[in-house]
Amino acid sequence: MTGTAIAALALPFDNSFASLPPAFYTRLMPTPLPAPYLVAASPSAARLIGLDPAVLAEEDSLAAIVGNRVPERSKPLAAVYSGHQFGVWAGQLGDGRAILLGEVATAEGPMELQLKGAGLTPYSRMGDGRAVLRSSIREFLCSEAMHALGIPTSRALSVAGSDQGVVRETIETSAVVVRMAPTFVRFGSFEHWYYKRQEGELKILADYVIDRFYPELREKQNPYAAFLEEVTRRTARLVAQWQAVGFMHGVLNTDNMSILGQTLDYGPFGFMEAFNSRHICNHSDQNGRYSYANQPQIGHWNCYALAQALLPLVGEVDAAQEALGVYQEVFEDKMSELLHAKLGLREQRDSDRELLDTMFGLLQANHADFTLFFRRLSGLHSTDAGGDEPLRDLFIDRPAFDAWAGSYRARLQAEGSVDAERKLAMDRCNPKYVLRNYLAQVAIEKAQNKDFSEVARLLQVLERPFDEQPGNESYAALPPDWASELEVSCSS
Repeated sequence: MTGTAIAALALPFDNSFASLPPAFYTRLMPTPLPAPYLVAASPSAARLIGLDPAVLAEEDSLAAIVGNRVPERSKPLAAVYSGHQFGVWAGQLGDGRAILLGEVATAEGPMELQLKGAGLTPYSRMGDGRAVLRSSIREFLCSEAMHALGIPTSRALSVAGSDQGVVRETIETSAVVVRMAPTFVRFGSFEHWYYKRQEGELKILADYVIDRFYPELREKQNPYAAFLEEVTRRTARLVAQWQAVGFMHGVLNTDNMSILGQTLDYGPFGFMEAFNSRHICNHSDQNGRYSYANQPQIGHWNCYALAQALLPLVGEVDAAQEALGVYQEVFEDKMSELLHAKLGLREQRDSDRELLDTMFGLLQANHADFTLFFRRLSGLHSTDAGGDEPLRDLFIDRPAFDAWAGSYRARLQAEGSVDAERKLAMDRCNPKYVLRNYLAQVAIEKAQNKDFSEVARLLQVLERPFDEQPGNESYAALPPDWASELEVSCSS
């Protein structure tokens, strides 16, 4: 074992969650994964916890990131939680295929490391405790892509595979993702104790989260109501950021909602391509509960579920309602801020609502590509329609586009917009590159044949989503026809 490998395995782990009473988790070891191989690692995530990403390919480090060897000072455990799934109370769930190793101190605060796909736990129910290579690559890439977009998210240190077979719709190969987040406590963690009527444990968990992540709330008259309000605010802002970039989570169950307002648990996600506000990215979501249009209200619904769980601590229904009442205003304010930035508008005016509503109606009627529309919009001149063609070509109804573009130009002129300055500002908030499903699929298929080069290249592209990146323009192109046949489901 080399010195660098020793350093990788000897991260200064702590595990504050393990200090909670045993009812909150089960201590257990990961299940070894035969003959693992490194698929990809994130240099950015590695540096965050003080690692040289190159060491992750070494034998001893690789053993640690798949669970074959437990790093010193770690205290592996699987946490229990419950939740509402597709709006229905599902009862006890828990880390069915994830094992928390512990946390590492970073410049940004403590960061927990969790192995996803590390084998059976007491909470696996009918599952096998494994993750497949396909879904693991998707989670790895999207975690890092969302971070680069500036959207709060768990991170992904690495993804490693094995030829060990697991059964999903077909037989696939296994993989383990090392996920990183300040905490993996979720809305369902509180629901678990509320529905078991164990208020003592509910208070222990709330105090743990407040003291560790929201210590400033201890000074409030009702810290638990203040906690609910702050989580509601963070959730509203997060969902607005999703909407603004066209991201759809796909399975917004309460057990997939981070108590810190971060994007958590990447499964059947998708980025909007041909715009359809009713688009459903999860093939398992037959009723469209988690469509793009529904995400804001589902975020609010989930906050209500959290409020119900916290009610024994908050005390008064009115106090809980007041805390929840901030959601809509915070969401609308954040959404307005983001949309104005995406359109390069420095000022917010009452008349902008009509401009925005007409824009979304135009996108809907023409199924224009969401990402390309906003990226190309920065090239529209405020006084001359002669250069509109790259943007205009996204629309079937050209006269309707021309009418909207005329209104947009008038609005730009009204605030004295300077084209060159506006383009720079718009290109800093409208990504050129997002993780389209077909891009992930190409990388997955190559990786399934042991060619991991596309995963690495795609990661490099997604780490700089706002840059032009000469030579990588193909990653920003309209999806090919075959991409429309791709489906992702909860098994993803």
